[in-house]
Amino acid sequence: MSGPRIEADLVKLRHNARTVVERLKAQGISVSAVTKAVCGEPAIAQAMLEGGAANLADARLRNVRKLRKAGITCPITLLRTPMLSQTNEVVTLCEASYNTEIAVISALAAAAIRCGTVHNVILMVEMGDLREGIMPKNLPNVVQQVEDMPGVILAGIGANFACLSGIPPDAAKMRALSRLASATERQCARPLQTISGGNSATLPWTLSGTSAGRINNLRIGEAILLGVDPVSGDRINGLFTDAFTLVAEVIETDTKPASPVNNMTDPAWLRDCFTRASKNGRRLIVALGHQDTDVSGLAMPAGYRLVGVTSDHLVVSTTDASLEVGSKVSFQMNYSALMRAMAAPDIETILLHDIRAGHARDSEAFGKQLVLV
Repeated sequence: MSGPRIEADLVKLRHNARTVVERLKAQGISVSAVTKAVCGEPAIAQAMLEGGAANLADARLRNVRKLRKAGITCPITLLRTPMLSQTNEVVTLCEASYNTEIAVISALAAAAIRCGTVHNVILMVEMGDLREGIMPKNLPNVVQQVEDMPGVILAGIGANFACLSGIPPDAAKMRALSRLASATERQCARPLQTISGGNSATLPWTLSGTSAGRINNLRIGEAILLGVDPVSGDRINGLFTDAFTLVAEVIETDTKPASPVNNMTDPAWLRDCFTRASKNGRRLIVALGHQDTDVSGLAMPAGYRLVGVTSDHLVVSTTDASLEVGSKVSFQMNYSALMRAMAAPDIETILLHDIRAGHARDSEAFGKQLVLV
């Protein structure tokens, strides 16, 4: 089997999903499983659903198309504010979408009317992360416009944390979001279906024992996929952190000087030279590079140090004398590394412990090869 490849353990992913779902269920909070980091890989999405996720959420229609083509029929919500040019497809592929712009919502409404359906709109509110979101003072006006618009229904409100500005949720922000939800319900004279309190960054706060207030949904991707708190990087108790492994092949092994013969002052070289061996040592070149993943998000195996990286060469130093050309080296990944590796066209995805029908299926997106084990 050629490399590089990602090995995805579906048993561990189901366990992580089930553990998160059960812990949040005790507080009346449902889980929307986020599939964007795995490019909408259907088998991984199915594992999350089998773990108890109420529905799926993704940021890109390409991934949603892939999920629908694979036969997944559960509700899917578009996370990123829809592009105005894609509103027709959003309505046909997704039951709901997160929104901030009246012009886009109006286009969604028109598309829904043409399709003879009603599209669910969830309004994102700015709560401090400074990415997408309606300012709280402007929310009542937007709510009223959506309420008066045929073709769409206001299904809920939501907020985002710790993405652009790294601002995590706290009790004050969550109380404020709960108050906005209650005020919106009074304005609409009906309960909201979804009050989404954020993403995986909200999970530690939610599980801390603090009352969740009106929050009844979280959008969880990273915590299920990698078992960590996105803000601190710490492992979440009871979750696997090694459901994904990136495996790459050694293409050169040699002993070379610790530093170049000539002094190198090129800023690009200095940027990519993360670690220099303190003395002459055994170096490996691994068939992996910037085109494949976020190398800064790889965890080096024990006994390895990252020397540097270029577009398609990863240079490491090691004390392991047994490795030779053709040997495999395994890396754990953070969210950024996983996301880029899953989207890389030259990286295969290997599904471990797949309990579906048992026949291999090519992954549609990016021309990636999918192998069932």
